[in-house]
Amino acid sequence: MHPDELVAAARREHEGGASDSEIGLRLGVARTTVRDWRLGRWREDRHRRRDVDCPTCGEAPLAAEPYAVLLGYYLGDGCVSQQRRTVSLRVACDASLPGIVEDVATVVAQVRPRARVFRVSAPGTTVVHVNWRHWPCLFPQHGPGRKHERPIVLEAWQRKAVEAHPAAFLRGLFHSDGSRSANWTSRRLRDGTVRRYDYPRWQFVNASADIRGLCCWALDLVEVAWRQSAYRTISVSTRAGVARLDALVGLKG
Repeated sequence: MHPDELVAAARREHEGGASDSEIGLRLGVARTTVRDWRLGRWREDRHRRRDVDCPTCGEAPLAAEPYAVLLGYYLGDGCVSQQRRTVSLRVACDASLPGIVEDVATVVAQVRPRARVFRVSAPGTTVVHVNWRHWPCLFPQHGPGRKHERPIVLEAWQRKAVEAHPAAFLRGLFHSDGSRSANWTSRRLRDGTVRRYDYPRWQFVNASADIRGLCCWALDLVEVAWRQSAYRTISVSTRAGVARLDALVGLKG
């Protein structure tokens, strides 16, 4: 489902002389979708898209915990895109981490029962791909362009799901755009010797300030200390924080 503002923008561009293809490229939607808007079919399509299987515009219950995980994966490495007759959710996973591929496929199936889950291989990547016309309902943050170039703000019902399951949300975030690595530092002692200290740390790297803010908010909910260690990086480096995050989200694999 596309917002009214996007439909209105397409119509304005058409009145200015732009073709359906040009409008579709600029707005990030299919040419046929622009054509349907121009012909006035979008209102009928919106009515037809109401579905009892959708938790937001229908009557289905929301599987809140799996959804919180999937929301994290979507914000990290996912996208929602309009196809000719449906909408696709794609989450790109590191092919060397099959456990994460299976985790994404599992939570997708829990959020959308009876879904046919595809695994598409690419060099170094496995894309978990599921078609459903209601993905825009579940991920209203979708839109043309890259996520860090547009505001990412959760709806009230999404915030409620994350507040109920912050560890699940963090699992999706850190298993998509996060890493756990060994770090070290050194200190010169009074006797002149240098002692090396080794310690693990988690880092979450994302270009969107809004998404980094959501990560920090969820870390605060589970009382894990964090700091912004670089322009795009949130770090959890304390021994207690790393141990707690390990227990909450599990190791990547």
